[in-house]
Amino acid sequence: MARMAGWEELQDSAIAGDEVAAFELAMCFASGSGGLEMDLIQAHRWFNVSAALGYMPAAALRAEIATEMSRADIGEAQKLARATLANRIKRSA
Repeated sequence: MARMAGWEELQDSAIAGDEVAAFELAMCFASGSGGLEMDLIQAHRWFNVSAALGYMPAAALRAEIATEMSRADIGEAQKLARATLANRIKRSA
């Protein structure tokens, strides 16, 4: 039986460019599972990163949770996603 990666492992993989890990991390934040509390800002952030890396199912879920968020929270999530993606680009350069 395969072991589910912990959120720290998912985050490391997501930062390294694994779009599925970013999606799974977003799901943990969206549902409050995997040892994480529910946090829609972080969920939106990681769905955004996952979609930007090419995992299209993430875009639909990002849009779905956005309906439950304030404009300020969405802006914060987008800012975090941009920073995450910018740091990834710097690391790969």
